[in-house]
Parts: sequence; C-alpha cells; structure tokens
Amino acid sequence: MPVGQTFAFGAGERHAGKVNDTRPPAIVSLERLRASLADAGLRLPLDGAAEQREAAASAVRQIDDYIRPRLADLDAPLLAVVGGSTGSGKSTIVNALIGTPTTRVGVIRPTTRQPILVHSPHDGPWFTSDRILPGLARVRGTISTPGTPASAAGDSPAVSRINELMLLEHERVPTSLAIIDAPDIDSVADDNRALAAQLLAAADLWLFVTTANRYADAVPWRLLEGAAGRSVTVGVVLNRVPPDAVDDVLPDLAAMLDARGLGSAPVFVIEEQHLDELGMLPASAVSAPLDWLTSIAGDKAERTRIAARTLGGAIVDLDRRVASIADARQEQLDWIDATESMAAAEYERAMDAVDEATKDGALLRGEVLARWQDFVGTSDVFRRIESWFSRTRDSVTAWVTGRPSPVVEVETQIESGLHAVIVDEGARAAAACWAALRRTTAGRAVAEQNPALGSESAGFADSAASMIRDWQGSLLKLVQDNAGNKRIRARVLSLGLNVVTVALMIVVFASTGGLTGGELIIAGGSAVLGQKLLETIFGEDAVRRLAAEARRDLQAKVSTLFVTERARVTAALEPMRFGSAPESLRRESRTLLDDVRRAAEAGAKS
Repeated sequence: MPVGQTFAFGAGERHAGKVNDTRPPAIVSLERLRASLADAGLRLPLDGAAEQREAAASAVRQIDDYIRPRLADLDAPLLAVVGGSTGSGKSTIVNALIGTPTTRVGVIRPTTRQPILVHSPHDGPWFTSDRILPGLARVRGTISTPGTPASAAGDSPAVSRINELMLLEHERVPTSLAIIDAPDIDSVADDNRALAAQLLAAADLWLFVTTANRYADAVPWRLLEGAAGRSVTVGVVLNRVPPDAVDDVLPDLAAMLDARGLGSAPVFVIEEQHLDELGMLPASAVSAPLDWLTSIAGDKAERTRIAARTLGGAIVDLDRRVASIADARQEQLDWIDATESMAAAEYERAMDAVDEATKDGALLRGEVLARWQDFVGTSDVFRRIESWFSRTRDSVTAWVTGRPSPVVEVETQIESGLHAVIVDEGARAAAACWAALRRTTAGRAVAEQNPALGSESAGFADSAASMIRDWQGSLLKLVQDNAGNKRIRARVLSLGLNVVTVALMIVVFASTGGLTGGELIIAGGSAVLGQKLLETIFGEDAVRRLAAEARRDLQAKVSTLFVTERARVTAALEPMRFGSAPESLRRESRTLLDDVRRAAEAGAKS
C-alpha cells in the first residue's frame, strides 16, 4: 500500500456472494480470513506445525487487536507502545514522558507485569471499549499522590493481573495518541513475553528502549526486523549511555538500524544520570522523544500516514504469514492422504492375498480333498467319465436316504479355510497399518488416540463368517437362477443344491497353483470332476460364466469387508481433516490485499 494514502470505503457492495452486506469489502474479506485462520487445522504434530499453529493464533490476535479496528477507522488515536528488554528503563521513560510516576519501577525483574495504557482525558472513549485489544479486560486506574505508582481503584499496587489493561488519564498525554508501557520482550516469564509481543503487534508505532550495554542483543533485533518488515514507525531510545560512550555507541547503533531497513528511525540518546527522590528522570532527558510523539499526535495528516503505513505493512505481513500457514495446512492434508493411501495399499494387499488363496488350490488341501474324494471317487473317473453322472447320483441318493456323505463336511472345511485366510489377512493388514503409524510422530499421536487400530476390529471374525455365508447363499441363488428349464432343474434337484454349490466352489478354488505332487493330481482331478458335473447340468459355456460370476461376487464381498475394516483408519484421520482449505486461506488473503489496495487508491483520489 503506498505510504500516505488513506482509505475510502463504499457500502452496499456485492462481496463473496453476499448482496446485502453493507460492510466495506475489506472488512468482509478480513472477517472471512480471520475465520479461516481460527480453524487452520494444524492438529498433527508434523515438523513446524506447532510454530505455524502459534502463527495462526498470533494472526487472529493481531486481526482482533489491531487490523480490524484500524481498518475500520484510520482516524482513531494512534497507539504507541514503549517496549524493550528487561531492565532497559521503559517504565522510567514512560513516567518521564507523562511527568509523574504512573508505572512501577524497581530492581526485581520482571517489573512491568500489568500493561498500563495512558491517554489524554479527551480520548477515553476510544480505549474503554474493546475496540482494540479485546482480549484484555479494562481496569480504570488512578494516578495517586506523587511517589506512588498508579493502581486500580481499590486495589493494592502490588496486585498483578497480566490479562488486564489498566487505563490511566493524564493531561500530559497528547490528544489522539496513547502510550502503553509493555512487559519485557525477553522476560523470564512466558506470559510477559507473549503479552509484550501481542502489544507490539497492536501498535501503530513503537518507542523502542535499549541501553548502551544491551543494544546489540539478539532478541530486540529480531523484533525490530519484524517491525521493519511490517512498515511500523519506530523511534529508538538509547538509554543509560555513559557520556564518554555516546560517540562510539551511537554510530554503531545507527549502522545496525540502517542495515535492517530502519535507517530513518529517529534515535534519542539519554545519558546515564541520577534519578530524583521519586525515581524520575528530569523532563529535559525525554524532551526529544516527547516532541516527536507530540508532533505526530498534532498533525492529522501525519497520523493518517503512519496509521495507513503500519496497517498496510501489517496486512502485507499477514499475507506472508498466511502463505506459510497454508503450506503447513497442505502438509497436514498430504500426510493424511499418504496415510490413507498406505492403509488402502495394505488392505488391497490383503484382498489380493485372499484372491490368490481362492485360486491357487490352497483351500483344497488335506481334509477338504479327502472329503471331496470320499464323495465323488476318482478310481475310474477318467476311464468311465460317460457313466459318472449316474454313479454320482446313486452316491447322493444313498446319502439322502441316510448313509453318511461328506458333502456338508467339504463345504464346512472350505468355509473354515476361507474364513481363516480372510481373518489372517485382516489381522496382518491392521498390524501393518499400526506399525506404519508408529513410525512417525504424527502417526503415534493418531495411534495413541485410537488404540483399537492396533489389531483387527473386535467383530471382524464374525463379519468374515457372515460374509462367507452370504456368498454361499449367493451361490445357491446363482445355481437356482441358472436352472432355467425342467431338465436342468431336475438334475439339480436330483443331486441337491448343496452338492451343486460345493462343486461350483471346488471349480472356483482349484486352479492348483499352490499344490504339489499327489495333492496337485488329486485337486486337479477334483476340479475336473466338479467341472464335468456342472457341465453335465448346465453346459460348458454356462459353467465358465457361473465360475467367473461366483469369483467376482466373492471378490466384491471380500473387498467390501476389507474396505469397511480400512474405514477405521479413515475415521481416525477424519478429525484431522477438519479445518480451512489451503487454497481458501491463500485466496482470502489475496482478496483482502486487493480490497485494501483498492480502498487506498480510492482514498488517494478523494
């Protein structure tokens, strides 16, 4: 945003599909971006996520504390924050600027705990509301007798409430400008440091205090570099400078400021000197910074220029931060997608393993083959294939009339073998997904919240058994649906639906790829016998179609079973998906920039 331009907001414009929203477009854009930042969705502990989560929270605070109120009114009084390192003398300088002890000065650090905002009596209404810094409760303070620091009415001065903002009135504060004495930026107390950063982010201009001994410290310069990046107007107070060190320290400090884009920042030198009995500096010591603040407060055009410049810089900086937050959000979604793909691959592998087991002869080993052989017999099957049907019919008839037949046992053995394969593969897939989760920090966090993922679901074995029964029921129906004429129905009925169904299962499962030696010969013969039986009833083409349809139906049911099992992983990850879309964050931030830029251009023309 060009320096010195002001804003002109129009009302009643169409924005983001809303035709009745009379708020300025930039305000609407800001609210949409704030809502997205408040739900940035950085829940997974990926590398850098904690920092970006705090960045999103910080951005929301700055929108509430500074950007929204300043965007709504550029002519509101400026907020000048006096900040600096521990022991730099911030409170002493604030007291000197006001001309009376308003803040607590002492040797115990940190001294400044509760932030104090001092304003002119004329500007009280601007600060008693939650227009700025809405997260801090307001406490009306009083300036007591000389020598006593300001305190909240009825409270002891020693009471410290860091979540409160004490408001003081004093006629020495220039109209249209308020001064905040902030906690130490490098305080040993985390809350103090966080509040100091929050106050500095809410300021239109900084009066930054450092000393001859500490002006090169790293922490202040990180903040000053951030101020330069946000186009904040900064004045620097070099405090407690020994008179013989001014010529050495001042040029070095000026060079450091220039190297960081703050070469135009005024530097006010306060030499080391004794304080009076009230702990006050002489008024002459702070005359230069006081004149600077007073000149800004008294010049409406300059106030507007500073407000517009700082606001524009804050919004540009916000756009940079949003880009990083959006990248972090995309990393979260990419991790979730990769984890879901991993789970899908493991359960796809389980499906493939079951599919292989149902076509390589593995389910026809041992007892299954023996029972099937008991039923159909193979001693002379290849020699007398033409009489096979009648012999088989006689065998079945004998079973129906009471002599024991192993056909039910064959069916049970196949069912048991298929069930074991499915349950084993489900357990293997669950264990593989669990191991993959445990290999990463983010995955371990998901695993800790979802310990049941460590094994197959509690009802998986029952679901597998139910699925197999459903498939067997489908085979019965398939046989019935294909017994189209009287001749076929008669043959099916003469043998029995179970016999025909078992024969179809044998054909589906016996491609013999997993068998060797005698097992291969027996299984191969068994498959041939099953197929010949079915061909005798349905015909060759129909048998191929029935087998293919039976296999597809089994594959579909196994797939549904495993997809349901895999859905547990998806359900565990679903809460991590909640949050703003990265592209929405970027789009809303760019829209805000464009709206503010258009408002600035309109203001320049008005």
